[in-house]
Formats: sequence, structure tokens, C-alpha cells
Amino acid sequence: MSNVSGVAAIAGLGMTEMTREYTKSASGLAADAVRLAIEDAGLIKEDIDGLLINAGVTQGVSTGLQRSLGMRNLKLVNHMNAQGSTAGQMVQFASLAVDAGLASTVVCVFADAPLRPGTSAGAAYGGGGGGPMGLRGMGLSYGFFGANTSYALAARRHMALYGTTQDQLGAVAMSNRKWAGMNPAAMQRAPMTLEDYHGSRWIIEPFHLLDCTLVTNGAVAVIVTSAERARELKQPPVYVLGMGQGHPGNPQHAGAENEVNTGAVLARETAFGMAGITNADVDACELYDCYTYTTIVTLEDYGFCEKGEGGAFVSGGTLEPGGALPTNTGGGQLSGYYMWGMTPVSEAIIQVRGQGGERQVPKHDCVLVSTQGGILDHHAALVLSPHAKN
Repeated sequence: MSNVSGVAAIAGLGMTEMTREYTKSASGLAADAVRLAIEDAGLIKEDIDGLLINAGVTQGVSTGLQRSLGMRNLKLVNHMNAQGSTAGQMVQFASLAVDAGLASTVVCVFADAPLRPGTSAGAAYGGGGGGPMGLRGMGLSYGFFGANTSYALAARRHMALYGTTQDQLGAVAMSNRKWAGMNPAAMQRAPMTLEDYHGSRWIIEPFHLLDCTLVTNGAVAVIVTSAERARELKQPPVYVLGMGQGHPGNPQHAGAENEVNTGAVLARETAFGMAGITNADVDACELYDCYTYTTIVTLEDYGFCEKGEGGAFVSGGTLEPGGALPTNTGGGQLSGYYMWGMTPVSEAIIQVRGQGGERQVPKHDCVLVSTQGGILDHHAALVLSPHAKN
């Protein structure tokens, strides 16, 4: 479909400590992650000629990061934000820039520090401060604000249409926790039973606490360069064989059903076509899972099961260690850490390199990454592999 397939590779990965404590600013965390990625790739600062930045909910990182890092004569700089889909998009745009000759070695970084003393995760992401007035503000007056309410309604719609159950949401949470138990970097590693899941407090029905992402302070950076150069560097290359995006828009009126029909369909079409693969070729999935429901609807829209069958598909251990489709193998955002789209991107890199330790999947020739933003509004897909394009 495109000669862009396989022209670029991810050559460096830098991750700070993931924590619920405030240790330093988002900008400081971003600088640390970039330095770690450069070291991981076996490069020096002067090798970097491109910088793409994604700041989280606090918007604590700007293009001033270049100055903080002491980078001179960059050929490419941008601050990007399509919410949680941005990490996938940054890798895509970096790959295209490398192919076009705009830059040779691009670092992509996400950083955020929403958790501060005296500030809860709900306050950081709740969106309950000022807002629109008049008719547009009526939702706020009835308590409809923040991501929790919107995703809860999406899950409820799926339940109403297809009979998806609370136990099926719980199966996703338990699968993530099993993977997290084997990931030293995961923040929640204690074993979880279905009883534990049901016993966790309600956030907003149908979501318990254990249905919701684990808000985190930290930063992740990745380095994208040409496939040829990546083969000469310190780490095994992670080739970008396919990429795609899907943005169907959300008109927010009756019949749109954005909540159960997402942009993953469009993203899959382009990414799978570029890579020349089908679902049968995918060995593992690293999906944006801000809520348990997100995993279910994303698997449907990437074609791993029919629409409405996602709940049944995730039951019975399909996504767990030893399952037919290992998914979110580091614990995802539910039990691992919440670095927006950099959570699935970082874990995919680790798996493709074969550096997952106890949680390493035995077959990792083709790993799907899906990053998602807004209320199921924006999607970006990557197909990553340890093998160069034939």
C-alpha cells in the first residue's frame, strides 16, 4: 500500500519512575525521560535533530523543553495534542519526517504531573471547574462533566445494545492485573479476584474504581530514526511497519453512536493495509485502556471479534498470560501506569525487543498498538515488529 512501511524504526526508550507522588515538574520529568531515551539508544544529545512534545492534562511541558535540554539547531519541533492518541501520532509523524528528510533522529516525549499534594486524581481529571453557560452548561448542572461520565454512558450503551455484563468488564481488569504482577514498573501488582473487583467502590455506574485508569506522574520518551541507522545502534530496532488514524467526529446527536463505533475501524484499515497484515498475524495488542470498556470496544473495532461480541471475547482468559491474544502485557493503564498513549507504545517496544522478562510474550513478530483520545474521538494505530520489511 505504501513504501513508508518499514522505513523508520524506534531506537530508544526512556521512562522515568511512575509514581503517585509529586517529585518534580512535568517539564523536569520530560527532560529526564529524553536523557534516558538518548542513553538507551546509545546516542548523544547532539544526534537529536527533531523534538515532538505531548503535554498531559496539566500542560506542563512546552517547546521550551528544547532550551532546558540544551538542544541546538533542531530541524523539527512541535507541541502536539490530540489527547491520548497523540503518542501514536507522534511516532507516525516522526517516521514520516525521517522518510522525507526533514529530520534524521526525532525524540517524542510525553510528560505529566497531575498529582500534587492536596490534589486528588478526580480533581486533576474531573473537569468540574468553570464551563460553558446557558444551554451548553446544563450538563454540568446535572453532574455531567469529566471523562468518567462520558465513558460510563458509552459502556451503558454497549450493555444495552449487546448484553455486555459487569463480569466481562471485570475480566478486563483482572487480566491487566495478572500482567502487572509480572511488571516491576507497574503500580498495582497485588493479585485481584472478581470479588475484589466487585467490592471496589463505585465511581460512576457501571464503573468501579478498578474499571478506571491509574492516574500517574511520570514521563516516557521514544526515539525514531531510519531503519538503517537503527540497526547500527545499541538496542534491537523496533520497525514501524504500519500506521493509521481514524477520526470519525462526534456530532453528539441521536443516532451518531460514537460510543460504540469508534475511529479504530479507520485506523485499522490504513495501518493493516500498509503493513500487509490481517488480524491473524497479530501476536499481541497494546491498547489504550483508560477504562475496562475501552478495551472491549477497541478489540471489536480492530476486528478481533464481531461488533457486540467484545464482552464474550475478553472472558475466559483470552487476553491473559497464556491466552490466545495477549493484551496490555505490562498491566496497561488500569494496573500499570497512565502515560496517555505512551503506556501502550512503551510496552509494545519492550515486547518487540524481547525485553519483557517474566511477562515477555513468546511470539512477538507483530504487535498492534492503539492509542485513543477524547471520548473515543481520535485513534492512532501502529504495527510494530522486530523484523525489517521484506
